[in-house]
Amino acid sequence: MREISLDTETTGLNPAEGHRIIEIGCVEMINRVRTGEIFHVYINPEREIPEDAFRIHGLTREFLKDKPLFSDIKEDFLEFIGESPLVIHNAPFDLKFLNAELYKLQGVQIEFNRAVDTLIMARRKFPGSPASLDALCKRFKIDLSSRTKHGALLDAELLADVYLELMGGSQDSFRLDSGLEGKKNYEENKEEEIRILSAREYAPTDEETKAHKEFIEKMIKNALWDKVGA
Repeated sequence: MREISLDTETTGLNPAEGHRIIEIGCVEMINRVRTGEIFHVYINPEREIPEDAFRIHGLTREFLKDKPLFSDIKEDFLEFIGESPLVIHNAPFDLKFLNAELYKLQGVQIEFNRAVDTLIMARRKFPGSPASLDALCKRFKIDLSSRTKHGALLDAELLADVYLELMGGSQDSFRLDSGLEGKKNYEENKEEEIRILSAREYAPTDEETKAHKEFIEKMIKNALWDKVGA
């Protein structure tokens, strides 16, 4: 199963007020394991960036002025996400901005039912507890040392790890798709299973059959299988 962990950074809180997307980060997961495939782009918003937004992500108008427009990256972005479910923390926020950008270009809207909202998942699983991405990373002991500012790609990577934990955690040693170490462990376990469970290469002796029958008669009186054909 292919899923995409997705995050955006923006110039503000509401696209209806003219705010735009300035960064998109996407991380591909297959069977809830990161594959290493990503989509990451900075976007020129063609407008100033308010101080409040700058303090969150640290992106300036100067840095973004030579970056592509959303119209330039739209097709590549849509191709990367395909029809896969989108894992997003507070999905309405990101989808609202993405659909506003797509609407300007007469693009197909991303349906909200495609989103797996980890904010809702966290609030259901830990009612009354903080459910921000930072709080969840701390709860699950996910390394936050590189997150001095918000960044779409870094946050998408952290979100992928949080999502895995919210879904019950990793069992990589029993998966074929979890990297070389997981594959090695799987194969070793499989070999051990075959060694233990392999069928006997010869039939039981008459003495063993008689002993087994006597044992069953002692353990279970009037067994149903003894009555079959009676």
